[in-house]
Amino acid sequence: MRVSTAQFYFQNGLQMSNKQSAVSEQSGYISSGKRVLTAKDDAVSFGALTGYKEELASIDRYKRNITQAESRNGLQDTLLGSSTELLNQVRDLMLQANNGARSDEDLTSISQQIKQGLAEMLDIANAKDETGTYIFSGYKVETKPFSLAPDNSVNYSGDRGVRELQIAKNILVPINQSGDKVFEKVANASGDFTANYNTNTSGVSIDSAKITDRGQYNLAANNPQDYNFSFTAPDLLTVTDSALPTANIVYPTAPYVAGQTIAFDGVEVKLNGNPLPGDNFDLTPESEISLFDTIKNAIDWLDAGTTAASTEQGQVDFSAILNQFNNVLDHISTQRAEAGINLQQIERQKNIHLDTELYLHEGRSRIEDLDFAQAISGFEQSKMALQAAQQTFTQIQGMNLFNYI
Repeated sequence: MRVSTAQFYFQNGLQMSNKQSAVSEQSGYISSGKRVLTAKDDAVSFGALTGYKEELASIDRYKRNITQAESRNGLQDTLLGSSTELLNQVRDLMLQANNGARSDEDLTSISQQIKQGLAEMLDIANAKDETGTYIFSGYKVETKPFSLAPDNSVNYSGDRGVRELQIAKNILVPINQSGDKVFEKVANASGDFTANYNTNTSGVSIDSAKITDRGQYNLAANNPQDYNFSFTAPDLLTVTDSALPTANIVYPTAPYVAGQTIAFDGVEVKLNGNPLPGDNFDLTPESEISLFDTIKNAIDWLDAGTTAASTEQGQVDFSAILNQFNNVLDHISTQRAEAGINLQQIERQKNIHLDTELYLHEGRSRIEDLDFAQAISGFEQSKMALQAAQQTFTQIQGMNLFNYI
């Protein structure tokens, strides 16, 4: 069979190109340290590697979210811890103020200290995270959540949104608590109502006022309603609601015995002390009291001066404020515990991801990693084959009939 010069060059060129490709391919395996680079290397292994890589990429995303969630919850834990310390200081100042030896100037000085405490509490409530957004504003992260009014009341401008981050396939963790939940929704120490005393010569006070039958209460004629407690001689009690134009008697006039439970409209009320004829107070529905309102009430009590503080009503107000401070401290501890629970969950999931990541890397390594001894041997063989082809081509192309004449 005759072989043309063109065919000779084409066949030898193709052969050397294939062998050069084999050398380059072997070199790629060695330089990468991987035995499976494309699907043609091992289709089954390549598919399994794709799964491993996707799982590892997911864990990387979760780990980034974990870092952010851990930072945010850790910051909340720190801020709420500072709140507890500050509230304890304010409570201690109130205890110091309730001393008959204190002058009006002393109470004014303590009031100024508590006002400073209120400003510090506002700084905590308006704290920002590392991105410059407000922590306690719900979804409205660009809106300053709390603002102070001239009368020392505080207004909330955020919402109730709770932002979450995904830290595992089916696990979302909160990264904030809304400001109204943390600072506004504090359970009323007296229950579901707050007492507003019109006349109080005996020092009678509300021990508890709770709705015990919500259905009956909701069926009341004017709901929600204020209730008026009026004591007349000899220790007779009448309770009316606030229905207009004429108040309805919900607890007919009857003798009051100290310590008894007064029940009406699904509400139960217990009093402390022995009321005197003429004592009169209203109950206003209020199941939750803002932390800031509690501090404001303390400031108002101090600003009223020693004369007001020494009265029976002054001591009733003081006890109510102190009891509410105890509720505030319990409430903040509960909110801080939520951040702590989130941090525990984050830590558990972080450890799970570390273990899973190690397992995935090991599995990927078993499939993907190169046997260097075998790869180098194959590389040397491919290189020798290329060199042999090159030498053969050089020798054959130099042959000429005149060499044999």
